[in-house]
Amino acid sequence: MPIVRNLGRAASQLLQSSGCGCGLSLVPVRAIGVSPRQVASDASFHSVTFSESDHPRVLITGGLGQLGVGLAKLLRKRFGKNNVILSDIRKPADNVFYSGPFIFADILDYKNLREIVVNNRITWLFHYSALLSAVGEANVPLARAVNITGLHNVLDIAAEHNLRLFVPSTIGAFGPTSPRDPTPDLCIQRPRTIYGVSKVHAELMGEYYHYRYGLDFRCLRYPGIISADSQPGGGTTDYAVKIFHDAIKTGKFKCYLRPDTRLPMMYIDDCLKATLEVMEAPAESLTMRTYNISAMSFTPEELAQEVQKYVPELEMTYNVDQVRQAIADSWPMNFDDSNARRDWGWKHDYDLPELVTTMFSYLGSDSRIAQAN
Repeated sequence: MPIVRNLGRAASQLLQSSGCGCGLSLVPVRAIGVSPRQVASDASFHSVTFSESDHPRVLITGGLGQLGVGLAKLLRKRFGKNNVILSDIRKPADNVFYSGPFIFADILDYKNLREIVVNNRITWLFHYSALLSAVGEANVPLARAVNITGLHNVLDIAAEHNLRLFVPSTIGAFGPTSPRDPTPDLCIQRPRTIYGVSKVHAELMGEYYHYRYGLDFRCLRYPGIISADSQPGGGTTDYAVKIFHDAIKTGKFKCYLRPDTRLPMMYIDDCLKATLEVMEAPAESLTMRTYNISAMSFTPEELAQEVQKYVPELEMTYNVDQVRQAIADSWPMNFDDSNARRDWGWKHDYDLPELVTTMFSYLGSDSRIAQAN
């Protein structure tokens, strides 16, 4: 099958040149768009509720990314170390491997993934495997296989085995025709990247499986996520991480977005907390399957002013990257997350001042914090 061989060759090349940690295998087991299983038309499913089990048994796919490792740590504290299995196709670092159960899982291998769910009595599945925007645009067929075919595998397994399924969505699921200030949960979505398109597809498929088969599907649209644990990678929102590194190292920062470019942002601890909260929320409290969540919204200029409270000598200059600026101009300026706050009590902990203090603390600038205080 030429398309399978081509995808395998492309995957091998990509994995040799990129550390995306997206959770894919080198050779898919079947052709794109061909499913060997069918869900019965009269099927009825339910997920194991919190009252039916002492603790959920959790599987996290694509777990070696920043969010997967952090989520595993949070869930293990809550449910016990051995109840949370981290999975990926990459070799984990020693500290991750010895922190709790880890298993190889390829989302394109339906049979293997199904065996993992059955053998480990999984009841909750967090599906983080995906090719992100930049990598996806460089290899659309591979992104389509991982982000869409992989999703279909996960949906079918979750429905068949009565799982509670979480699939993250993104600010990138919106496009230039979406309302931007604020962006509601339900509006026009016409993204311009394969990553964004695949996330809209995931939202709609999850909602369809919920209403058609009763699958307990839950989804959050994440804003830009900021963490001291990750190095800036040149993404559109990564300026909000890089500014801290440059402020400490050189006292100078050149921003690739206009000073007035407003985007919704969130500190990683709030992101992980929201993910756990929506999964624990009683099913009857949820009025929708996909929610916006937000914590703060700021511009590069506003962030620089806050950083200068700790690094007064920071020199901020601007050299606008037209590609990333165009992406930012097509994204929401503010998320309307009122439905999440109403339905399951979402409330963030970190505003911009707390974010800046926390980032400097983790990046080893305690003396600057003490001086600012």
